[in-house]
Amino acid sequence: MMDPPSSSRLNPRKRRKDGSGPNGATELDGIPPKMSRLSFGLREPAPFSDEIEVDYSKPYVRLTLEEATRGTPLDRPVRVYADGIFDLFHSGHARALMQAKNLFPNTHLIVGVCSDELTHNLKGFTVMNESERYDAVQHCRYVDEVVRNAPWTLTPEFLAEHQIDFVAHDDIPYSSAGSDDVYKHIKEAGMFAPTQRTEGISTSDIITRIVRDYDVYARRNLQRGYTAKELNVSFINEKRYHLQERVDKVKKRVKDVEEKSKEFVQKVEEKSIDLIQKWEEKSREFIGNFLEMFGPEGALKHMLKEGKGRMLQAISPKQSPSSSPTHERSPSPSFRWPFSTKTPPSSPANRSRNQSAVAYDISEDEED
Repeated sequence: MMDPPSSSRLNPRKRRKDGSGPNGATELDGIPPKMSRLSFGLREPAPFSDEIEVDYSKPYVRLTLEEATRGTPLDRPVRVYADGIFDLFHSGHARALMQAKNLFPNTHLIVGVCSDELTHNLKGFTVMNESERYDAVQHCRYVDEVVRNAPWTLTPEFLAEHQIDFVAHDDIPYSSAGSDDVYKHIKEAGMFAPTQRTEGISTSDIITRIVRDYDVYARRNLQRGYTAKELNVSFINEKRYHLQERVDKVKKRVKDVEEKSKEFVQKVEEKSIDLIQKWEEKSREFIGNFLEMFGPEGALKHMLKEGKGRMLQAISPKQSPSSSPTHERSPSPSFRWPFSTKTPPSSPANRSRNQSAVAYDISEDEED
């Protein structure tokens, strides 16, 4: 495995605008050189411990916490051991192994998985058998080595056989096998490295969900093609599940129709509201125009007043003011009786008008 960069190489980088390195940094900023990625650990599953050749010629000397934290050479990684059942391998297991892998700069993670016989006797029945659990742990990217048939309690002989430096587990006391805490002697020896549990996810929680919603998952698998015998479902329950499935389909169709009808009614309401608003606007506009034309002070009234004034002015002649001088009318021609110089009798009103006519007549007689 590739050695992670040590703390001495992880110096903070300063950004420089005129630098030649990434983000404006230079070689003087302490940037660790790029190394080729060793991806073989991600291409193949982790090997089993009994398949690895161990060189026992070198004496095993356990590292101290200070030495492990400071960093070790590539050929002497810190060997960290983590054990468990790992039934229904989930993200909580992966996170715990990730923490164990990152406890020290150079870590070789060894994971022990207990067998079915030991687990069923001391903890309970598992969903996955031991082969499936071994395989699940092998394919976790943080695992370097897997120990099959791991012991429930770690003995000094087991620690020495696998040359374990530290044991990783959450620090909650684990009472089992007649002990208040199976990791008590590991803690007293200074070999315990605590990790944090992931809240909200565990094997027991997953099993609880399945048991709580048993009918749902039984119907689900029946739909997927599993037989009632494979699911250990009785004949009556099988028919009940099928009937419930049909009822659910009818309910779903009814619900879809209700939703579509609600959408249709909502669209109709929106359109009706728009039409009503437009009608109100048009009606207000019509009423305003009507009042503007035919109201008490509307344009029609003013037009009638103006027309009436013009008609009265046209019918009755204008009277001249009293102060203005009177204009005499031209005399109208008078009628004379034949062979008489006298004019016919006239009314008193026309006597003044005919005076000038008399003088005109006399002048004509003189000419005759």
